[in-house]
Amino acid sequence: MLHMASQAIHFGTSGWRGIIADDFTFPRVRIASAAIAAHVLAHRKKPTLIVGHDTRFFSEEFARTSASVLRSSGCHVLLCGEATPTPAMAHAIIHNKLDGGVNITASRNPASYNGLKFSGPEGGPALPEVTKDIEKRAAALADDPAPHQESEGDFNAIDPRAPYFDQLHKMIRFDVLNRARGRFVCDAMHGCGAGWLDRILTESGITATAIRTKRDVLFDGSGPDPSEENLAPLKEALLGDKALAGLATDGDADRFGILDRDGSFISPHHILGLLFDYLLETRGHKLGASRSVATTHLLDAVAKLHGVQAYETLVGINYAGPLLREDKIVMGGEQSSGLTVRGHVPEKDGILACLLVGEMIAARQSSLTDQRSDLFRRIGREYWPVRVSLHLDEDAQASLPERLSADFKEFAGRHVASVNRRDGLKLIFDNDEWILMRPSGTEPLIRVYTEAGSLDESEKLAEQGRAWITQ
Repeated sequence: MLHMASQAIHFGTSGWRGIIADDFTFPRVRIASAAIAAHVLAHRKKPTLIVGHDTRFFSEEFARTSASVLRSSGCHVLLCGEATPTPAMAHAIIHNKLDGGVNITASRNPASYNGLKFSGPEGGPALPEVTKDIEKRAAALADDPAPHQESEGDFNAIDPRAPYFDQLHKMIRFDVLNRARGRFVCDAMHGCGAGWLDRILTESGITATAIRTKRDVLFDGSGPDPSEENLAPLKEALLGDKALAGLATDGDADRFGILDRDGSFISPHHILGLLFDYLLETRGHKLGASRSVATTHLLDAVAKLHGVQAYETLVGINYAGPLLREDKIVMGGEQSSGLTVRGHVPEKDGILACLLVGEMIAARQSSLTDQRSDLFRRIGREYWPVRVSLHLDEDAQASLPERLSADFKEFAGRHVASVNRRDGLKLIFDNDEWILMRPSGTEPLIRVYTEAGSLDESEKLAEQGRAWITQ
């Protein structure tokens, strides 16, 4: 019997993640997989699950271990033969009418992490009522002296690429994209997007080059998060090629990062606002958008501009799924470069987002910076979001929940117009500027989100939030 000294397996906003060889280990992957199998078998006698993985250290081996436990537990398993983007796996679940999927990925987390995500039959990340049941089963299994068996032999293979590409051709107007007057540069950041985003572009006749396509489990030492500081190689390639835009995907290709033609980083919040406006103009849907509580209110302003509704959700793209199924929204967006659209999968898709950005550039024949300025002009004000991540010591983390539960009439000299506690503490001020403070769902961090009418004011508010938390 293996003694599990680590803390209980916990699924955050996008699966269970942990540091490799500390929290994320083979014995714990076996326990999590056995718990998933027990959950699925409680609802279906002969379930079929897809298992895939990203390009991280030992991801393929973790995936085979998970697949073996699932099969020995009574599940039929389809195993991806190569590193596969999360959105492609989500589409495979829907396309093949599977009962769910297990994906070994830590998405954009640092290289020291790996993770396990479970998706249900609708293709999106499992909702809390599902993950809590899996956590409960995992806790019971951790104390079970019986070993978690693995089955021997090969698995039935699945290649989701062709059906996923067919789906993208339904979602993207490639005839418009072909009118782009220039090339695009794709940055896979050594993750799953390599051979997917660049390949569908070139196969569709669009000029594109790709960088950082080879596997590097250290991800250049910076991690596969498509943040501004991590996209310096993309900026260099973009300016060297004089390209229209730089299109980046994160470790599992569910998130995006965008550089304009001059190499400037365009906030994912601004990309969400631009794409919502563009989709309403071009897709003929009089539908709204959803945004998480941590996402820009620019989406609300675009909704008001077009006479549609904006819906606020908890953090996590999984909360957009019900609104998509109810046909209430054309797009779901979240703060961490997450996008999904009507008719696609209820999962973040960085490849789709990059293609939509390319289509929008080709259709409007203007830079993203100019398009953003025009959108701000039509709305009548600007929106500049900022995010800060804080590492706190144990004492500060322990005292923070009580401090966040206090009553607030003002904050840093600002009058608090309303308080939102749906997911963390969000203070909204008189001029619709706001600050949100909440624990990360995927890392041991406290996130501070702010938004104001200028970047300087947003950064000032973020610094005031940092000072309040750390005082």
